[in-house]
Amino acid sequence: MWKILIIDDDFQVLEGMKKAIPWEAIDAEFVGEASDGAEGLEMIGRTKPDIVITDIYMPVMNGLEMIERLREANFPGELIILSGYTDFQYARQALRLQVSDYLSKPVTVDELRTVLEKVIKELEAKELIKMEQEEIKKRLMLYEPFGQQEWLKSVITGTFQKWAAALNPPPSEQQYWLHRNHLVMGIELMSTIRTANLSLIDWNLFRFALANIIQEILTEDWPESDFIELHSHHAAIMFHIERSEPMDTALARIKTIGDRIAVCILTYLQLNIRIGLGQIKAAWQEISDSTEEAFLDLLQMTIIPSPGKPSSLPSNLAIRPIKFYQELAEAIVYSKEETAAQIVDAYIRQLQIMPSITPAYLQYLCTELWTIFAYSLYSVGIVLDELFPEAHLPSEISQIQTPAQLQEWLRAKIHIIATSRHWSENSKHKEAVDFMIQYAHDHYAEEVSLEDMSKQLYLSRNYLNQIFKKATGETFTNYLIQVRMKKAQALLAEGKHLIYEIAEKVGYKNVPYFSSIFKKYTGMSPSEVGKSG
Repeated sequence: MWKILIIDDDFQVLEGMKKAIPWEAIDAEFVGEASDGAEGLEMIGRTKPDIVITDIYMPVMNGLEMIERLREANFPGELIILSGYTDFQYARQALRLQVSDYLSKPVTVDELRTVLEKVIKELEAKELIKMEQEEIKKRLMLYEPFGQQEWLKSVITGTFQKWAAALNPPPSEQQYWLHRNHLVMGIELMSTIRTANLSLIDWNLFRFALANIIQEILTEDWPESDFIELHSHHAAIMFHIERSEPMDTALARIKTIGDRIAVCILTYLQLNIRIGLGQIKAAWQEISDSTEEAFLDLLQMTIIPSPGKPSSLPSNLAIRPIKFYQELAEAIVYSKEETAAQIVDAYIRQLQIMPSITPAYLQYLCTELWTIFAYSLYSVGIVLDELFPEAHLPSEISQIQTPAQLQEWLRAKIHIIATSRHWSENSKHKEAVDFMIQYAHDHYAEEVSLEDMSKQLYLSRNYLNQIFKKATGETFTNYLIQVRMKKAQALLAEGKHLIYEIAEKVGYKNVPYFSSIFKKYTGMSPSEVGKSG
């Protein structure tokens, strides 16, 4: 909500203004009043309003002097002067001080509403300009906590060349990377009716829950490892292996960890995963080869050749589908049509010189890429099916028999996605929304508010709430509650903690309040869930 402060030494004017302003209709709230400029400065400093409505003639300090002080202090809000007819001579001075409007008393309700709506539009425009001006600062701030994760993703997918100049292994970890062997485990979340119909909120909750389970297991069983989320329903684990450990022993341990991960995900999330393993590599620069081997291992499980027929999978690792998926996903996320087209063209050229490429493999690629498109768009609040309401995907895919047909199909889809009128409204907010989602999952046990987000992202809390709800369909507060409730359910299922301990672990100091929220969310009280578990 936009915060409005009113300053006037006439009590009747103050009361009349409070009644005349259509607070709810313009999404505004009254944050205070003052009777002179000096008191007004104090109130402005305390309440930090977005809009100040002020008289000129007032005791102690008049309105124009107060406005001069505010301008000297770089007050970011909008200023509206409301004064008597005889004060019109001051309009020129008011304009010099860059006030938003100058209204003469008495003012009608319609005039007041029109001016406030205009000023609020100006505030919204300033927010957009500020966001664009702060883009570099925001990107640096956003990427700081994820810089290492992005470097890991670039290494595991083979796209690290473009990062290498600035993001080589940190000096503190070079021993860790240079003097160990490495192996990648590919993880594929199996498609079911349940996962196909997930909302964006539920998908994110499942994604974080899956990551938490895997990371907890790795912490216990193989601390020297890294978990990396990839595109759509794929993820990977990078195992760093002491060179003194026999390869057979390491592989046996890693397979045991994979089995444990699959069992825990099925037990706690009722989801099935498949696991593929790459080969052990001595150099970190070769880790992406292990990734491709792991996912080709998974692909062998997906496309099973008929008895007596050769495999429909390409044997040459040069086509590197995981690197292709990652680069194309990034281009789709940021609506870079030309870049996406170049990535597709380069990949198709590789496919065209491969003698073992079959229609079955090309059609499999179509299905995988459609899923990646859906996930990439979903992450910024766009539903892929809504962009293609007339598409009949199975029929389209069945007609793709050659790499050239795949190229034509992909480029047509990418063009429609990139030129969609929905895209420009959402893509530029993706980084802020991603940061807020990650922050909720990292800090759910603490006191978290939009005010915290506002300070970190250099955007107003009102604007943040708008873009978060537009992207996810939920307010940030509701999303945080869902994250906390999912974690509380997981803790109750473990059966290791008392209810008051769980309440504290998910950010609630008041146990009865936690219990009421939990029952509203799940339909059961925490004690009932504990007994049933």
